[in-house]
Amino acid sequence: MSEIDDNYKIGQISTEPLRRAISDRYLTYALSTIMHRALPDARDGLKPVHRRILYAMRELKLASSGGFRKSAKISGDVMGNYHPHGDAAIYDAMARLAQDFNVRYPLVDGQGNFGNIDGDNPAASRYTEARMTIIAEALLEGLDENAVDFRENYDGTLSEPVVLPASFPNLLANGASGIAVGMATNIPPHNISELCDACLHLVKTPDARDDTLLNFVPGPDFPTGGVIVENAASIAETYKTGRGSFRLRAKWEVEKLERGQWQIVVTEIPYQVQKSKLIEKLAELIQTKKIPILADVRDESADDIRLILEPKSKNIDAEVLMGLLFKNSDLEIRFSLNMNVLIDGVTPKVCSLKEVLRAFLDHRREVLLRRSKHRLEKIDKRLEVLEGLIIAFLNLDRVIDIIRYDEDPKMALMAEDWSLDHPRAFDEKDYVSPKSEEGELTEIQVEAILNMRLRSLRRLEEMVLRRERDELMQERVELDDLLADELQQWSRVAEQIKNTKKKFGKEYISGQRKSDITEHVEIEEVPLEALIEKEPITVVCSKMGWIRAMTGHIDLDRELKFKDGDGPNIIFHAETTDRLLIFGSNGRFYTISASNLPGGRGMGEPLRLMVDLPNECDIINIHKYNQKDNLIIASTAGDGFVVPMNEVLAQTRSGKQILNVKGSVKAAVSRIVCGDYVATVGENRKVLIFAIEELPVMQRGKGVRLQKYKDGGLSDITTFSFEDGLSWLDPAGRTRTETELGEWKSKRASAGKMAPRGFPRNNKF
Repeated sequence: MSEIDDNYKIGQISTEPLRRAISDRYLTYALSTIMHRALPDARDGLKPVHRRILYAMRELKLASSGGFRKSAKISGDVMGNYHPHGDAAIYDAMARLAQDFNVRYPLVDGQGNFGNIDGDNPAASRYTEARMTIIAEALLEGLDENAVDFRENYDGTLSEPVVLPASFPNLLANGASGIAVGMATNIPPHNISELCDACLHLVKTPDARDDTLLNFVPGPDFPTGGVIVENAASIAETYKTGRGSFRLRAKWEVEKLERGQWQIVVTEIPYQVQKSKLIEKLAELIQTKKIPILADVRDESADDIRLILEPKSKNIDAEVLMGLLFKNSDLEIRFSLNMNVLIDGVTPKVCSLKEVLRAFLDHRREVLLRRSKHRLEKIDKRLEVLEGLIIAFLNLDRVIDIIRYDEDPKMALMAEDWSLDHPRAFDEKDYVSPKSEEGELTEIQVEAILNMRLRSLRRLEEMVLRRERDELMQERVELDDLLADELQQWSRVAEQIKNTKKKFGKEYISGQRKSDITEHVEIEEVPLEALIEKEPITVVCSKMGWIRAMTGHIDLDRELKFKDGDGPNIIFHAETTDRLLIFGSNGRFYTISASNLPGGRGMGEPLRLMVDLPNECDIINIHKYNQKDNLIIASTAGDGFVVPMNEVLAQTRSGKQILNVKGSVKAAVSRIVCGDYVATVGENRKVLIFAIEELPVMQRGKGVRLQKYKDGGLSDITTFSFEDGLSWLDPAGRTRTETELGEWKSKRASAGKMAPRGFPRNNKF
C-alpha cells in the first residue's frame, strides 16, 4: 500500500474520467485507421500496405523484365520489414493488385492462380509467384534520386518512403475503396491517357473549371468494360462535388439463330460483380418466374465473358427483356463515388476531380525539384573528381614521380601547389571545386587519382574526361536555370506527363478505353402480364392447400387425382396472365401470378411455399383479379364489409391484412359482388336477405354486423339480383331458384328466418 502511495506521489499513477480516457484512445485509433490503413494518398493513390508491397518488391529487385519470386517470400518480407500485420491480409492485398478484372492497370504481374471473375480465391501464397509490372515501376521511378521523404520502419531498423514519386495519377487510374472510422472512400478507375490530357490542360490553364476537365475525362473506365448510362449533368455534378454515383450496365448484343430464333449474348459485366453469383441470380429469376419471358441462362465463357440469355419466344422485344433484367439483377449496378482522400498525406478531404489532379501535379513538381537538386549534387561531386583527374593528366610526370618516390603520396599530392609550379594545371575553362583552395587538390580528388588504373593514362582518356566535364557543366547550367524558373519547371512536368501518356496511352496493351458512356434513357414500364403468353389454364387447389395449373379449360366436374387423404376444394378456369388473390382464414389476402403455378402433370405444390400463409390458417377462397370487381368478405362472427378488389392486391409474400379478426373469430367467406342484394345463412340455418347498399365499402377493418345469432355463427354469404331470385343446388344436384323472397327480406343485422324447403344441408349457397 505504501509503495502505491509513493508512486502516486511521484506522479506515476494518475486518474482521469473514463469518458475522457476512452475518447482519447478511440480518437488515436480513428486517426491511425484513417491515415495508415483506409484512405489513399492523393499524390500516389496508394494506401500504406500497397506502397510497402511495391517498395519491398523493388528491394527484392523484382523488375518487370526480371524473374518471379514466390508470393510467400514477398508477403513475408513486407510483414517482417515494413507492415507488421497478418501475412494473409498482405497477400490478399498483393493478389488484388494482380487481378486485371479488379485493377484497371495491374501493379503486380502474377504467375499462377490469382483468382478469377467468378469469385474464386487465389491459390495459397506458396503456390504463386509475382513480380512488378511496368506500371508499378513508373510509380517508383526516382526513389534513388531523393524524390520523396523516407521514414523509419516500425522497428527503426530500416527506412521506407512516405509516398512514391508516381509518374501518373494512380489514384484515379486504378481507383480506391476503403472504410475508415467515421468516413469512407470509393473511387472508380479511369483511363490514364484521358487523365494525362486533363493534367496537361491543368498545367496550361491552372484556373480551368471543373466542367472543362470533363472534355478530357468523360467518366470512369472500368477494367471489365460495361456501359456507363448517366446524363452529362449528373456526371459533372459528381466530379465537381466529389460525391455521386454512376449507373453501370452490362454490354450485350443480339445473336441471330436459325428459323428466326435469337439469343442475347452478354460480353461484359459490371465492375466487381462476380459472374457466378450473377448467373445464380438470373437462374433464380427463371425458377421463381419473376421474369417469365426469360427461358434459360448459360455460361459459355472462356478467357472472355459470354453469357447466353434465351427468351421464351422469338416475338419478345430484346430491349424489354434486358430492361427487366437490368432492374432485377446485377446486370446493372450503381457504383458510388466518394472522393475522400488524404490530400497532403495527412488531412482527409472530399475532393473534386480538379483538386485531386492539382494535388498530383503539385507532387510531380516537388518530385522534379528534389530530383534536380539531387542531380545537381551528383554533378558537383563528379566535377570535383574530374577536376582532379584532369590535373593529374596535365601534370602526369610530376604525379607519377610523387606516387613512386614519396613515402606518403596522398599527403604530398594534397600539399602540392599545382597552380604555381605547374602552369598547365589550370586554364580558364577548367572547373574549380568550391571545396578546394585554388591550386590544391581535395582528399576526394587525390583518392580518385590514386585509384586510377595504369591503362587510363593514355591520351584518349584525357579527352574523354574533358568531354564528360563539358557535358556535366552544360547540364549543371540547365539545372540551375530550371530551379530558378517556375514556368520551366511546369514545362518539364508537362513533358514528363506527355511521355507517360505515350508509354501507357492507346498503344499500351490495355490503354484503350474499355467502358462506353451513353445518355440515360428510361425504359418504358411494361406490365408483367403483357409479357406473358396468354394461355387457358384450369386452377386446381386441394383441401390440403396443394395448387396446380392444368393446361386448357377442362371440365370442372372431371375427376382428378389427389394425394392420399386429400381431395378437391377450389377449381376454376383462368388464363396464364391472371393474378390470383388467395383469402386466408387469418383475414389476409395474398397475391400470386397464374403463370408461376406448377404444371398439372403432378399433384402441384403447397400454396404455403409460394406465400407466407401460416400452417394453422385455412384457404377460404381464390379469386381472379379484376380491378373493376368488388369483394364481400365476412368473419365467422357475422361481421363483414365490401372491399374493392384493387385494394386487396398484395405486393409481398406476407400478404395484406384486410379483415381484422382476433381470438376464436376467423375469416369465413369471400365472394365477388354480383347483384344488388346480399343473402346470409347462419349455422342455425336461418337466412337473411338485405340490400347491399346497407354494407359499407371499406379498405380494412372488422366490418359491420351482417346477421344476428343467439348460437353459432355465419355459415355462408352470397350476392344476387333480387329480380332474378336466389339460386342454390338442392340435395339432388339440381339448380333451384326462389323468387318469392319477401319472407326473408329484412334489415341488416336481423336474425333472419329458417331457410326455404330444399335448401342444402351443408348450409352453403
